[in-house]
Amino acid sequence: MGAAATLTLHERTRQAEVTLPGWRFALVLGGGGMKGLAHVGVLRALEERGWTPDVVVGNSIGALIGAAWAVDFTIAELEALALSMTRRDVFAIARGEMAARRLRAAGLYKTEPLEMLLRGFLGDTTFDDLPRRLVVASVDINSGMVTYWGLPGLRNVPVADAVFASCALPGFFAPREIDSRFLVDGALADNLPVTLAAAQDVDGVIAVDVGSSSVLRAEVQESGFAAVFARASEIVFHQLLEARLAHWTRPAMLLIQPRVEHVPMLSFAHNRELIDEGYRAAVAALDQAGDEVRHSGAGIFPQRLVEVAVDRERCIGCGACVALAPPGMFRMDASGKAVGPSTPQEWSPISGGFIRHCPTYAITAHPARAAAGGSTGGGSTGTARG
Repeated sequence: MGAAATLTLHERTRQAEVTLPGWRFALVLGGGGMKGLAHVGVLRALEERGWTPDVVVGNSIGALIGAAWAVDFTIAELEALALSMTRRDVFAIARGEMAARRLRAAGLYKTEPLEMLLRGFLGDTTFDDLPRRLVVASVDINSGMVTYWGLPGLRNVPVADAVFASCALPGFFAPREIDSRFLVDGALADNLPVTLAAAQDVDGVIAVDVGSSSVLRAEVQESGFAAVFARASEIVFHQLLEARLAHWTRPAMLLIQPRVEHVPMLSFAHNRELIDEGYRAAVAALDQAGDEVRHSGAGIFPQRLVEVAVDRERCIGCGACVALAPPGMFRMDASGKAVGPSTPQEWSPISGGFIRHCPTYAITAHPARAAAGGSTGGGSTGTARG
């Protein structure tokens, strides 16, 4: 794993300082398999601006990257860890158990490789030992309860165990037992735990979404179990995120969505590309809305003006847009065709989800002319992210 992963916690006890006096923020790092290496690039962009999170809330791969940050890895050490990760560090098929127990096997993959990876840089460190604040999400597979390790009363456990549980995608890894609970990937309930982050005595939230995607796919059904499972996860993550953020008010949130949807969830062939894309997306979002999110008490940023249009030749008059879009955005005319808004709409990165539910792809959204040159830092204003 390289020298970066062998340094002890004692060697990383630099005092974490919160910059930007008067504005404290929580950084949320969502799950998404190996696509989450983009989180490293986001952390690099934030560090360059002098933006230090007061707390990191992580899920799955976001919990792993967040844990490395919390034991005070430098950005160079984080990048070295991310670039050194290979399939052998995480995945080894549990052939013996699969052969012996078949469908009763606890998971497709052995636990030892991921266990060794985590213990290699976390050791037996508990949340109480961390020099930086970290919260890790996981789900009790029996009760369905979400557990946020690192909160008061949930701190005296090894960070490595909490992170393993958060990475334990059901069916892939066996649940991790902690305090007589059997825990799996927190993404089952909340892949981007922004609500929990907002309650951590902060003024704002920066959230990095690498798991959801509304991109149109082709021939997923022909691509095997892993591809079908990954696509199903994307759909669920996207729907849950839209539902959770549909009525978000405060605090202000900067939502960063790196363009990583083309990378398979379990691919180790794009590590450098993912880090660089996380950096690009973060820089773009900070350039566009960094000052605005710091001085706003509410809303999701970056925001932009878009023009929404309906192709009347394609419209079949089903009325799905009227039902699913914000009230008043669409109406049906006398001929039974949908009519869109006549003025540009102000959208955040999660606006416009109703577009992909048009069965004939008759609805489009494009940057308004006055804002056509702006960078979005990820996210979608068209029919899909792609």
